[in-house]
Amino acid sequence: MRKVFLMMKNSLLQRIEKNDQLIVYCIQKQLIMSVKHQVENQTKKIKKFFGLLGPGLTTGAADDDPSGIATYSQTGAQFGYAQLWTALYMLPFMTAVQEACARIGMVTGKGLTGVIKEHYSKKILYSSVGLVVIANTINIGADIGAMAAAAQLIIPADIVILMLFFTISILTLEVFTSYRVYSKVLKWLALSLLAYPLTAFIIDQPWKEVLKASIVPHFEFSFNFLFIITGVFGTTITPYMFFWQASQEVEEENERGLIQDGKPNIGWRHIHAMRKDNSIGMVISEFTTWCIILVGGTVLHSAHITDINTAADAAKALEPLVQSFPNSGLISKIIFATGIIGLGLLAVPVLSGSASYAVSEAFNWNASLNLKFTKAKGFYMVIIISTLIGLCMNFIVINPVKALVYTAVLNGVAAVPLLFLIIRISASESIMGEFKSRWLSKSLLWATFFFMAAASIAMFFTI
Repeated sequence: MRKVFLMMKNSLLQRIEKNDQLIVYCIQKQLIMSVKHQVENQTKKIKKFFGLLGPGLTTGAADDDPSGIATYSQTGAQFGYAQLWTALYMLPFMTAVQEACARIGMVTGKGLTGVIKEHYSKKILYSSVGLVVIANTINIGADIGAMAAAAQLIIPADIVILMLFFTISILTLEVFTSYRVYSKVLKWLALSLLAYPLTAFIIDQPWKEVLKASIVPHFEFSFNFLFIITGVFGTTITPYMFFWQASQEVEEENERGLIQDGKPNIGWRHIHAMRKDNSIGMVISEFTTWCIILVGGTVLHSAHITDINTAADAAKALEPLVQSFPNSGLISKIIFATGIIGLGLLAVPVLSGSASYAVSEAFNWNASLNLKFTKAKGFYMVIIISTLIGLCMNFIVINPVKALVYTAVLNGVAAVPLLFLIIRISASESIMGEFKSRWLSKSLLWATFFFMAAASIAMFFTI
């Protein structure tokens, strides 16, 4: 009897042990499936987030091009923290302007030039196209020169050879690469902006003074102050961004098959997705602007470097990022050169591309980065010619760093009449229908117009 009992006990224990193992196995499997499911959900969310990022991110990153870096660095070097507030206060205006441009492109299925051509006179059309082509070509030249000057900090090569190398590389990328690949390249190049935020938060800052300067506006009614602040406005809210983002929204719609029979098939969900992309791009852009001015003020102005004449002068702003490393001066030059070159490769195609969209739409040429050269010869020829003219401008004896700042000021003046047209178009019910600008958008757009016009006029009155 006892033997039978022991056998029954052992059998029961074995069953319990097997059941325990099965339960443990089931629990482990459930945990693994749960973790896998959570990882997949998080991956989908991350992919969805990055999927939203498109023209807004690219445009925001291109805004901090070599011209922007030079202007913001000069601002910090010359005036310290006195113009830090511009980054915060320009953000809503910059966002409103780019949102209006993107919305115009999405709703009409056309770039800005196409809309102006359809609803305004030829005089206004050609004036608008002329403004953006001239400003962009000058900007292209300044950016190519700056890229070559930055490259010379680390490569002992003739500046002409470097300029030719960058020009050929950019044209090859833009003409022979599809929009799908090209847009991905542009997104990755935006990472070049990280050097300045890293520097800003590594070095010791007088944070109370910085916070006050970032919130409380400071004005000086002098030519130098107004000249630089017009440049800050001009390189932040700049003509090429208006045309580029509107055209790129149309490219995105074509990529997603949202244009049917020449008309976009969109709803408010598409507008909301665009606004998220636009807002993220503009916040990143203005945060970077703030960091560049801050670094310039802390590193350069504090060291009594108030005038940036060379790429090497500007590179000194990044030395604190690597000051504990051997050869910190060389490393800072490498980081600076990488940022200028990366952002130049991003900005020059945007500049030439936006000019080409404007010209092509004015003359009814095929205009798309998705088309091959043989299908859009006029479009690509404008890109090639504007880039080559920009290259040739560097053979005029102009300081490449100063040229970047002067270009920013020119953009600030040229943006004013274009803003007026954007305001009129985005608020027009006959053009935009239910997606026309509401009171908040109109208020911000008109405020941007008046601020930039006032800065330009005040600058000329102080000459």
